[in-house]
Amino acid sequence: MIDLILTSRCTGCNACVIVCPTNVFEPRGGGPPAIARQDACQTCFMCELYCPADALYVGPDCEAPSPTDEATLLASGRLGQYRRDSGWDEWADDPRYANQHWRMDAIFARARAASARS
Repeated sequence: MIDLILTSRCTGCNACVIVCPTNVFEPRGGGPPAIARQDACQTCFMCELYCPADALYVGPDCEAPSPTDEATLLASGRLGQYRRDSGWDEWADDPRYANQHWRMDAIFARARAASARS
């Protein structure tokens, strides 16, 4: 379950807002998004995969939040661990894979747009 957004690292890109399949985050102008619907988190780790700044932490418990704080996470080295362990972005600099078909940006963008129209 999504546990924490580290405001000191968040760039405000809203990638987590865009890719979240259950609409957990709420964008806020000029700052990090808010975790608005934590109980809707499916622990899919999509937000963690897409966060270029390793600014959020998804705990492995999908039933309940894991109490943690920013200092503990920074010291632990766990930020971005899921992305690193999965090999995410390993082909990002390879021109043979310019379309990045292994990423699902377009699918989530279409789904979010369709949901907004309904």
